[in-house]
Amino acid sequence: MARKQTDITIPDLTGKRAVVTGASDGMGVVIAARLAAAGADVVLPVRNERKGAAAVDEIRRRTPHASVSLRELDLSSLQSVAALGRSLVDEGAPVHVLVSNAGVMTPPARQTTEDGLELQFGTNHLGHFALVQQLLPLLRAGSARITSQLSIAADHNAVNWDDLNWERSYSGMRAYSQSKIALGLFGVELDRRSQAEGWGITSNLAHPGIAPTSLLAARPEVGRAKQTFGRRLIQVLSARGILVGTVGSAALPALFAATSPAAHGGRLYGPKGMGHLGGPPAEQKLFSRLASSEDAARLWRASEELVRSARNATEGNATV
Repeated sequence: MARKQTDITIPDLTGKRAVVTGASDGMGVVIAARLAAAGADVVLPVRNERKGAAAVDEIRRRTPHASVSLRELDLSSLQSVAALGRSLVDEGAPVHVLVSNAGVMTPPARQTTEDGLELQFGTNHLGHFALVQQLLPLLRAGSARITSQLSIAADHNAVNWDDLNWERSYSGMRAYSQSKIALGLFGVELDRRSQAEGWGITSNLAHPGIAPTSLLAARPEVGRAKQTFGRRLIQVLSARGILVGTVGSAALPALFAATSPAAHGGRLYGPKGMGHLGGPPAEQKLFSRLASSEDAARLWRASEELVRSARNATEGNATV
């Protein structure tokens, strides 16, 4: 079955700086490449320098004169997040676009970050939460558009308020849902606070539907020796143009949310095909788990406390 091609127009981004996390492969490379092709100065904070260098080569292959550079970032380390923040603030260039795209999905067994936080919650949400805090002066200076990359998993399960770090029990899928719900609540609350405090930042949300990305591929670093059956099935459906998207089409909702004049703060953008699994990007109803302003404020406070506690513990260990 021939797949109908889907695309959007990216506005001219000449003179603007964009930061894209998780751009060393998959959708992240597509997002970064499209932003660079539109003229943005694109910063790729990556954990794996080799993969990051390959991504830069790929972007420059597509756009020979692209302005793109690597920085070091491990979102599972708040120390690494702080170091990147200091480095970019020292550079002084305003940030106009931030796409919080990086993520880890469903380790078979519970794992923790460098700071002792459950890996998915610590990486997918708290790492990005801390990064925005670190970059806030640059984001305000650039009147930035911040787009948080969610998942349809954020429309399922719930925040485990009594055990955010899943210390008493662990389900990889429920913990993944929580991490994406948390990132979504943060994105909505960030837009509310920006409007109330006059920060000039626009924060919105995107999700890619379903596509054969690397999230469910073999990931030895999270204890997955081979790709899941689910990913193999998605790959077959994608290749045949059935229901789900491609890596390229899955990147479009985040690109639309991050750049389109028609995209607004506090809104959710995703594929508009059947079940929102694939197809061109469009605004869709906010997931029910993200609708409570009380939950969003509660999550913000809990995140601040967790980040503060982790940093205090790190600083205390450093002085021993």
